[in-house]
Amino acid sequence: MRPGTTFVTTSSIAMLPTGPRACPFWSLSSARVASLSLVVAASAFSTSCRPHSHLLEQDDARASSTDFASASLPPYHPPPPLDDGWSVARADAVGMSVEKLGAMERAIRAGDFPKLTSVAIARHGKLVYEAYFSETDGGTLHNTRSVTKTVTGMLLGIAIEKGFVAGVDAPVVSFFPDMRPLANPDPRKEAITLEDFLTMSSALECNDGEDDSRGNEERMYVEKDWVKFTLHLPVRKPDGKDGGPRIDRRDGGPRAESVEAGNADRGRRFSYCTAGVGTLGGVIERATKTPLAEFANAVLFAPLGIDRATWRYSPVGLAFTGGGLELKSRDLLKLAELYLDGGTWKGARVIAESWVSRSVQPHATFVAGPPLFRVDDKTEYGYLWWLRSFSANGKTWPVWFMSGNGGNKVVIVPELRLVAVLSSVNYNAKGMHLATERLLQEHVLAAVID
Repeated sequence: MRPGTTFVTTSSIAMLPTGPRACPFWSLSSARVASLSLVVAASAFSTSCRPHSHLLEQDDARASSTDFASASLPPYHPPPPLDDGWSVARADAVGMSVEKLGAMERAIRAGDFPKLTSVAIARHGKLVYEAYFSETDGGTLHNTRSVTKTVTGMLLGIAIEKGFVAGVDAPVVSFFPDMRPLANPDPRKEAITLEDFLTMSSALECNDGEDDSRGNEERMYVEKDWVKFTLHLPVRKPDGKDGGPRIDRRDGGPRAESVEAGNADRGRRFSYCTAGVGTLGGVIERATKTPLAEFANAVLFAPLGIDRATWRYSPVGLAFTGGGLELKSRDLLKLAELYLDGGTWKGARVIAESWVSRSVQPHATFVAGPPLFRVDDKTEYGYLWWLRSFSANGKTWPVWFMSGNGGNKVVIVPELRLVAVLSSVNYNAKGMHLATERLLQEHVLAAVID
């Protein structure tokens, strides 16, 4: 932790939806001055819960927002310079249209993008736009739900680089000998690797998109030990009919057709599984012999100057790496800038460049079966990163992004040297991701003029 840094400690019951619906559990802040002291209380769980946010719902203030939007906005000013590591600049100094950014803000305040809470944009390493909505401000910690999963991939990469974990081919079950004997024993379960969880393609019968899936996250939340829940799941049926689309491994390994056969033997299929990513948190904690929140602060947050973070915890006290991490928008933007710069922040190495490169290479391509969570044939998946292209002004660019329930997005456009945060509390709403993707294309990318 940086000298003088103080984390604010809070405790409250919160909702953690990372997939189709939400479930309640205890929320404890990971932040504190010296060492983490976990206080975990027993909690009653429900399988039919609804999303919750402490933020003002934007619809409640839509009339006043519309009145405001009809008036002229104040003149554009760059974001305020703070002692947080960000350099600031005018948008037009880095090839972005001030007028188009103003049009975006008017559209947001008119209610065109319901329940949006913040937009932050940086280009060429300069923070150029920052705005908050729905009673939020620069100090608000945003629960961007499954954006947490991508942060988990960062932490695992650092653990591997530091020698705590041998590599992505390490079997998951090898980290939990105390949980044997496992229910539903199967050689394919023994063969599940860390990479299988990083790419959402393990053989486990776990699919958050199917209510009757044994591994659906809502079934996990009613259990006490979420890692144990995951390791005791059955594997998919040999024909794979209970899973998601078939995956085509594209990680620079053997030829696709030979690897595809290996995937079939192991039951590998892309299947969005929050439980698997949550288990990676247990792997990191056991391998480093450090509470996960402490490890995250020491190796990732403190080097980026992030001094406030709130994790969610399971009933047994494990920081949950499947969703619910809360950070400020400017700090979320730092995580994107870190990857845009190949794992460095302000010239200092934080994550190995090789891990960054491997993380944003497609490891799972959707080549058959029904789309999951609106994934189409243009979407690929890296190490807990979503990969696809977006367009504006007649041009198309490859994009890497973190994604969370509500339409939350943390976006990197490498060719434009642009990063953006779009935070929202539009949880579980129809078209939530389409809304922020439209905002990204019609306003953020459209504002790029060089």
